Amino acid sequence: MKTTLKIEEFAQFMFGIFLFSQLEFSWWVFPALLLVPDIGMIGYAINTKIGAITYNLFHHKAIAILLIVVGMLYFGEICTLIGVILFSHSAMDRIFGYGLKYPDSFKNTHLGSIGNN
Repeated sequence: MKTTLKIEEFAQFMFGIFLFSQLEFSWWVFPALLLVPDIGMIGYAINTKIGAITYNLFHHKAIAILLIVVGMLYFGEICTLIGVILFSHSAMDRIFGYGLKYPDSFKNTHLGSIGNN
């Protein structure tokens, strides 16, 4: 099952690249921004509960999809770009086993414990 999930996440990452290709940005923008959503980890400087909340806000695919759709319909390419980057980054993270966080520990994710996959 782990392999199947990784293939699915890889397909979503490729879809993120496709979505990016539909925007009017230079190709270097995608890799330059791809790790920016990890800024959500800054909440862990306060405590694990705040860290989980901020991390999950920046890594939740439903939020990313909402930003993509709202950007396409109302707010333009910058909003769409933010959504595409969040979506692509989340898919990439999940390929490597980094899921949404539980508030007790950074290593406790919806995909299981990091390092035990």
